[in-house]
Amino acid sequence: MELTHGLDPSTQGVDSARLTRLLGTPDLSWLVERARRRLVAGQPLTGSVSLADPTPAQRAAAERLLARAPGGGKSLTIRLEAVDAVLRRSGASPNGLAAAVAALAGPVTSLAQARQEEEDAWKRAYTPLDELVATVPALAEWAARIRADGLARRLGRTPDVTFGLLTGVSTALRALPAVPVVSLPAFAARILGWAHALDEGTPLATLTLSGARVLSGFHDGQGAEWRREAWASVGLLRDELSSTVLTLNLRGTPALDRLAEDGEPCVLTLRQLTRKPPAVAAPMVRICENPTVLAAAADTLGPACPPLVCLQGQPSAAALALLRGLHHHGAALYYHGDFDWGGLRIAGVLHRRVPWRPWRYRAADYRAAVLRSASPPMSPLVGTPTETPWEPALAATIAELGVRVEEERELELLLSDLA
Repeated sequence: MELTHGLDPSTQGVDSARLTRLLGTPDLSWLVERARRRLVAGQPLTGSVSLADPTPAQRAAAERLLARAPGGGKSLTIRLEAVDAVLRRSGASPNGLAAAVAALAGPVTSLAQARQEEEDAWKRAYTPLDELVATVPALAEWAARIRADGLARRLGRTPDVTFGLLTGVSTALRALPAVPVVSLPAFAARILGWAHALDEGTPLATLTLSGARVLSGFHDGQGAEWRREAWASVGLLRDELSSTVLTLNLRGTPALDRLAEDGEPCVLTLRQLTRKPPAVAAPMVRICENPTVLAAAADTLGPACPPLVCLQGQPSAAALALLRGLHHHGAALYYHGDFDWGGLRIAGVLHRRVPWRPWRYRAADYRAAVLRSASPPMSPLVGTPTETPWEPALAATIAELGVRVEEERELELLLSDLA
């Protein structure tokens, strides 16, 4: 007879005293443990179990349980069906051996059930990501990668801790980018309830920065300076002085006005831009990527050069704060950068954060630049392609011609525009 039993059998109706006398003695603990192992492994309680070299007391206990000698031989063999029948017939365990094991050894969960429960727990742990993606679709690919690479699982270690971790990450990412810019501790205190929640090296900071970079399009990198600028790309400042932007002939503060009269470049810190930004803006402000362009404009045109802002690579928090302020005051922004995948990526990041128009930065401009720059030979295009939403044809043309044109090669043309 094959016994039927659940993985967590009910112990209702068990006569504890009688069950203890029949099966709960120390001399039959091996039998209970063998039955429990089978339940854990998901196997039926059928067939025989054997004990090698049993003691006389163990043989006597088996004989009392079965009301007969269990058989001769060196080992002690007991059929589980016989034990089940005795337990049911005696009333010690009306639901049979499985219920008796649960009553004596505690609830039994099979390995298969335990694995399923763990899998379900991990699925629940990632539900904050599902809710985040529903409100911020731009993070869908990032969320899928977080699931696939196991980073959150390694950082959280258990489903409950991981759930709490991803809940905090999702809460922080929904509040980004921060406008206006704010210090990282102040943001953490306001959004997460603890000023040190996003401190360097914490699991919450690691995952939040990973998602924040997706929101801002900030480039890959490493090191303390890179992390500072990555946070700044979503408006979170680890300090107010390290993030700067290079300008020429901007006006709107006494210091800027004095420098503009002399045509001298100025480095503005984020502290200056958040505490006392320029109060006015020219109708047009041009933006370049490389400081060589701004330095040449200062040398060549001096005070006559129209307002110019230099990103010096990826747009810093200071640059974004400045350009947003200029746009707010009515300035039309015009951008030029390197004609390569890195330059296009920088332009794309800026395009997502601040509205600008191309300054000789279209597909036709690139073709003309390639023709003008035949000597010395141009470098081949390297890196990962990217899109150019301000003019999709530009990315396609750069991929077609396959060479990079640095902004410095266009210096004479750009200076003529400024003049």
